[in-house]
Amino acid sequence: MSGVKQSGPPAGAPPWEPPWEGRTFPLLLPSGVAAELDPDRARGGRVRRTLRDWVVDFGCFFVAVILGLISIDTMSERTYMSDELMALDQVIGALACAAIWLRRRWPVGLAVALVVAGVLSDSSGGAGLIALFTVAVHRPFRYVAWIAGAGFATIPLILWLRPEDELPYGVMLAFIVLLTALVIGWGMFVRSRRQLLLSLRDRAQRAETEAALRAEHAQRLAREDIAREMHDVLAHRLTLLSVHAGGLEFRPDAPTAEIARAAGVIRDSAHEALQDLREIIGVLRAGEPADDSGRPQPTLAALDTLVAESRAAGTRVAVEQCVADPAAVPANVGRNAYRIAQEGLTNARKHAPGAPVAVRVAGESGAGLTIEVRNPAPPGDVPKVPGSGQGLIGLTERAALAGGRLEHGTDGAGGYYVNAWLPWGT
Repeated sequence: MSGVKQSGPPAGAPPWEPPWEGRTFPLLLPSGVAAELDPDRARGGRVRRTLRDWVVDFGCFFVAVILGLISIDTMSERTYMSDELMALDQVIGALACAAIWLRRRWPVGLAVALVVAGVLSDSSGGAGLIALFTVAVHRPFRYVAWIAGAGFATIPLILWLRPEDELPYGVMLAFIVLLTALVIGWGMFVRSRRQLLLSLRDRAQRAETEAALRAEHAQRLAREDIAREMHDVLAHRLTLLSVHAGGLEFRPDAPTAEIARAAGVIRDSAHEALQDLREIIGVLRAGEPADDSGRPQPTLAALDTLVAESRAAGTRVAVEQCVADPAAVPANVGRNAYRIAQEGLTNARKHAPGAPVAVRVAGESGAGLTIEVRNPAPPGDVPKVPGSGQGLIGLTERAALAGGRLEHGTDGAGGYYVNAWLPWGT
């Protein structure tokens, strides 16, 4: 059996689960609001705030309050501000700061409302900047552009309604535009960073998934190889058992020497079948190649032993060995050739008992190796022998995987042939 290294989970192990299942990604998803950039999390509906989200929200609230208090302190120095206007400004500013807690649920609507509030109240300016930053983080740039454009359009009106006594108009205009641009730039940077991290997470998940699929594919190929080897190895042994056991059943009056010979073949075949089965089970349990777990695998040099076994079972086999040195054939080519000859002899013994079998092996390095097994039509009735028909299918696939070809079928006289060619490089 060809050495096959199994990969993936062993038989009986729990189903494979991706390593990211059930885990959180505190670095890749730094907050609950990142679900708006993460479709997998957004499908689940509303995302609850994490501890970090609460800390950030409190921080934004306090920043808005502090900026509002600074604006109120500045307004108290303006001579044209009456107590009524001061009170109205402070009420609007307090409502704007309280509305900061809604920035995650309605970022665009809150930002638009605070643009309007900024026209009426200086103390709501800090809350307006926080809302604009939130839009830049959670929404595409077109929303940011429209809201920032509306805010810039209101700046001349604000400075006309509430001019600054100590600073010129141009300086105040430049300061507000620069501050707004910095807030937008910071928000877009945060959004780009989150998108990058989510992209990296997606790549990591895809890489894990592809690795799992490759392991599963390798495991499936290993099991298919083992299944083919089980058929190739055990079918030959069990056919010998079936033929000789059937002979003993239908010829109970056979000579003692013939019965003893048949019993010896049955014993030897059963022993060999058990040995082969132990090797295959050892591969399944240990995941080691069969070459390391027991007897060496048969190659073309073992063809004479295979023919001797068939002759001992009562099959007339004629061999034409045209390969000068069978031991010089590469191990993989010789192993495939041996399995093809073995399957041909097994099928001839099962389906054409009593018919002679001709085996021909020819080839040389650089020209390839040809294996041909032929038998004429059986001389009498053929007993019903169970078979799956998978042996020749597996051999055809084996030859194709080795870069060769295999043909089989009946000839015009009722006989059967198996003809294969395998590449034998220089």
